Amino acid sequence: MDILYFAWVRERIGLPKEKVETSAETVSQLVDELRAREERYEVAFSDLSALRVALDQELSDFDASLAGVREVAFFPPMTGG
Repeated sequence: MDILYFAWVRERIGLPKEKVETSAETVSQLVDELRAREERYEVAFSDLSALRVALDQELSDFDASLAGVREVAFFPPMTGG
């Protein structure tokens, strides 16, 4: 599964994207797996209310299933301007 990081999420993790093998069934479980990797992931995912997630380029929720998903993207909320 490809995981993409945008804006300050990318800055905190230090990667724009990575490929991961996961046994997670939901986005929340994936986040838990990532948090357990290293402190930089724990910092990036410390406040999920400050993050949005897209599954295969469609905005989704953290309780969404990962079944069949090929790409997960994490990013801060977008603002207008």
